[in-house]
Amino acid sequence: MPVRIRLQRHGKKGKPFYWIVAADARAKRDGKFLEKLGIYNPNTNPATIDVNVDDAVRWLDNGAQPSETARRILSYKGVLLKHHLMGGLRKGALTEEQVEEKYNAWLEEKGKSVSQREEELEKAKAEERAKALEAEKEVNEKRAQAAAEAEAPEAEEAVDATEETEAVEESPKPEAKVEQSEDVPAAEETKASSEEE
Repeated sequence: MPVRIRLQRHGKKGKPFYWIVAADARAKRDGKFLEKLGIYNPNTNPATIDVNVDDAVRWLDNGAQPSETARRILSYKGVLLKHHLMGGLRKGALTEEQVEEKYNAWLEEKGKSVSQREEELEKAKAEERAKALEAEKEVNEKRAQAAAEAEAPEAEEAVDATEETEAVEESPKPEAKVEQSEDVPAAEETKASSEEE
């Protein structure tokens, strides 16, 4: 039975989440599998990969062929290196201590590069947040200035309007008297015109 180490898709639409599985090559992509070897979550930055190294090496030793993506993931996590070193151990070229020493040295170096990458991503996120905050502050200042400028003419207009209304309130009183005095002669004229008829 040909065995493949490949990815099995899980998760919702647009947010894939993969299991790394050893499965019969004839099985469907998301069908039956022989053993779950780990997980791969590409939604995080950097991607989350958790692999059981010993089980993966055992399947590789038994002749399982990884898919291209699974091969890259296994290489990234050091499974292929350990498989290679175990081959040297079987041939007698290396001792168990040498295999563990080389593998642990590689893991430390890889861990440093991964942590450095995570720090760079954190710095980039912090810079992005700072830029967004500065841009938001500038926008808020511009809005405040625009509001203050809009309120200043309105305040001046309001002051002018209150002065005008005060002037209008004072001036209609004499006009009303004049209108009354004009109305009285008009009334007299109408009386006079009616008497003439």
